[in-house]
Amino acid sequence: MNVQTVLVVEDEADIREVVAFNLKREGYTVRTAADGVAALEACRSGLPDLVLLDVMLPRMDGLEVLRRLRADAATKKLPILMLSAKDSESDIVLGLGLGADDYLAKPFSPRELVARVQAVMRRIARGAPDAGERITRRGLVVDIARHEVLVDGAPVVFTATQLKLLHHLASHPGRVFTREQLLARAVGPDVVVTDRNVDVHLRAIRQKLGPYASEIETVRGVGYRFADAE
Repeated sequence: MNVQTVLVVEDEADIREVVAFNLKREGYTVRTAADGVAALEACRSGLPDLVLLDVMLPRMDGLEVLRRLRADAATKKLPILMLSAKDSESDIVLGLGLGADDYLAKPFSPRELVARVQAVMRRIARGAPDAGERITRRGLVVDIARHEVLVDGAPVVFTATQLKLLHHLASHPGRVFTREQLLARAVGPDVVVTDRNVDVHLRAIRQKLGPYASEIETVRGVGYRFADAE
């Protein structure tokens, strides 16, 4: 069996040790880093299968680490789960917008942490659906087979979850989906994810769509839909 490696980047020693202990108990190989610079060095010296990345770090914060990892071809597709003690949706949306695959707010239970890591691992392993549909709407192109989104001809980077959410909505213009339905379609029914995760993922998607952000409509009290065709 292929043992997967998780890099835990956390400056608080107690939290770092608890996280490492629980991941090792689930069979993962764990490496650790206590600051942002060490995190980058660890990724470059030996690519992990997933990075647990705290936002508040010494020497270089987690968002800057995320930017640099996504800008490097060698680490561009590295699965990254952000950890944040901040109750600030803007930080969460920024992290998702920069390419984080998911986030987990502190304090969290060891069970929730392990479940979220396993969910991201499964999501990456499954990859994109077999459907080769290419959806074009004005200057917006969503190609699930090529894992590509074009906004007025310019490619925009989307995480696997964001692309699946956008593609599913765009495939059914005018139809309203609840958060639960979107979760089941985009990340799988066995994944432990809260409603708020869906909201911040959709907010990040809207930011990336730029002039086409209004294509994703919020139906208050129900869920989301992709605007009906003109």
